[in-house]
Amino acid sequence: MSLKIFILTLLVVAGNSTFAAPSATNRVLMIDSSSMPIGAGKATLIIGVLQRTNGVYTGDYKLKVFPWFLKNEKGRLAIVVSDKSLADADQGKVVAIVGTATTSGKDGKTRDVKATATPINNNHGTLKLWFMAGNRKMIFEPAYHFAGNGATLVLAPVIEPKL
Repeated sequence: MSLKIFILTLLVVAGNSTFAAPSATNRVLMIDSSSMPIGAGKATLIIGVLQRTNGVYTGDYKLKVFPWFLKNEKGRLAIVVSDKSLADADQGKVVAIVGTATTSGKDGKTRDVKATATPINNNHGTLKLWFMAGNRKMIFEPAYHFAGNGATLVLAPVIEPKL
């Protein structure tokens, strides 16, 4: 839900290579799953591929709460990442991001999501994102990376050696 925010800070395009990195605005954002303890259980945030259109990264999310599965939810994230925020991240600066998470279903609750993105290099970094779930502050700290130009990722086949 608040994962939208950290996606926006992942737009770092600096490097020492002689080849220019693809523009972060054309790449998809991948955020690792992240967990936090809650009472006698844990909450895990899973964010799908995020794509940027008109300055907003959007994608699906799931929040799984163990052992309280009735608290699970899923929905859509929308994180606003301005061109200035992208430029700051390109310079390796920590970037603050805001967005919303809207649950699926007839209730369709919307939550504010806040995050800070800390670039490690032009393709990777860490996020700290948070949002309120009822009266509880949920804080997740996943890693992120950029991939391709919005194209589907294809893994090379594994070739088993003959014995």
